[in-house]
Parts: sequence; C-alpha cells; structure tokens
Amino acid sequence: MPKKYTVLLIALIFGFGLLFASCAGVPTKPTADNFKAPKIAIEMIEVPQYDGYWYYGGKIKPTKGKAGNHGAPLPVAITFNITNPNPYPVFMDGYIFSLAFEGFELITVRGYETQWIPAGKTNQLRATTLVTTRSALLILGAVSGHQLKAKGMNPWSAMEKWWTTISDMAFPINITDGTFTFSANGVTKRFAFKGTYAP
Repeated sequence: MPKKYTVLLIALIFGFGLLFASCAGVPTKPTADNFKAPKIAIEMIEVPQYDGYWYYGGKIKPTKGKAGNHGAPLPVAITFNITNPNPYPVFMDGYIFSLAFEGFELITVRGYETQWIPAGKTNQLRATTLVTTRSALLILGAVSGHQLKAKGMNPWSAMEKWWTTISDMAFPINITDGTFTFSANGVTKRFAFKGTYAP
C-alpha cells in the first residue's frame, strides 16, 4: 500500500475514534421515554426508642396532666435503598406510603425530603413515623375488625403481640400503597412501591 494511503487510513481511523469518543462523552438527555424507574428496596426497619406496651383509659387519673385515653408510642424508622439506573442524575421529590404490621395498615407516612441521586448510584433514605396503641386501636377497630377475627385475633391481642415482639422483628412489616416522585430535566414521574421486611 502506498505511503500516502497508509497515512490517510490512519487519519481516518483516528478521526472516527475521536468522533465515537466524543459521542460517548455526551450525556443522555432525560426524556419521558428514557426515564427508567429507580429501584427501591427496604434495607432495614428499626425501633429507635422503645417505651414498652401499655394503655390507659380516661377514667384513670394520671400522676401529672389531664386524664384521657392514651397508649404507648412506637417510633419506627424505615431505611430504603434507592438506586438510579439512568445515565443522568434524578431528583427525588417526596414520597407517601402506608406502614402495616402483618398486612394491617396502621399509619400513612408522607415525606417531603428531597435529594439528588447520581447516575448509576444508590442513595439511602430514612423515613420515620410514630404509631401509638391508641391510634392503632382506633384504626383496627374501625376498619380491620373482621380481618383480625378471621385470624383468631382482636385489636388488643394484635397490639400486644406487635409491641412486645417488634424488637425481635418477629412478624412481617409491610410497606404498602407507596408512591415515590422523581424528576429530571423537567420530566416528573411517580413510581409505585410496596415491599415486606420479614424476619
């Protein structure tokens, strides 16, 4: 092959190499079509503070304060792993989900925290809420009585089981009816989520 053709061939190969490299370096622009749903998983559920199981009615005179129906608080913290599969960063802009013990929904959690998740990376989100035996009793009595009865339980036996064994994670804890909101470059999408943290 003549020398001038060899030089020309090398120049063409080098030019195409630069072209492909420059194209590979151009970030993908977010669109409604290429926006993939972030992967959400429950990493851990914990009780950051435990004050026992108790309940007293309004006829009981408290040592301090006013009488009333009051129950033991149970703070619950849920840590989520959120993985961004997109080749561009996405912005998490709030969430909502229900917390359920053994399938019985006890509270709806709304979060307004925001964070950027880099392309291809995983961030953690820690959502906290508080349930009390008083609020649980009202909810279970109003909407779940027949379901509890079918399992041979009642609100009192269910609450006692949950409050006294949750530190051992002795029953499944469910995240239901979850919706997480993400956006990128003006494109906003809401993705559904549900999961179970089982012993």
